[in-house]
Amino acid sequence: MRRAAAVDANQKEIVAALRQIGAMVIPCHAVGQGFPDLVVGYAGDTFMLEVKDPSQPKHRHELTPAQKLFHLAWPGKPIAKVFTVREALEAVGIEFRGVIS
Repeated sequence: MRRAAAVDANQKEIVAALRQIGAMVIPCHAVGQGFPDLVVGYAGDTFMLEVKDPSQPKHRHELTPAQKLFHLAWPGKPIAKVFTVREALEAVGIEFRGVIS
């Protein structure tokens, strides 16, 4: 039996920032099998984001074997690996210009 997927500590902040710009965000961290953490709909496009926690040890920043396979097999646009709100916003095409409250 698969254990419950952990949510990266920074995911809540990233989701909130994306929703603040009007994006629809579906957390998918519990899907497993290498599926990305977030599916984001914004400006008529769909983005998939793999959230990594920068406060974790460096070895935890790497994609798992299942994530690597999923990323390689995915026929859509590349899946972005993000650590910060800035990187998440840039992944959906928004230039980060400061603090989002």
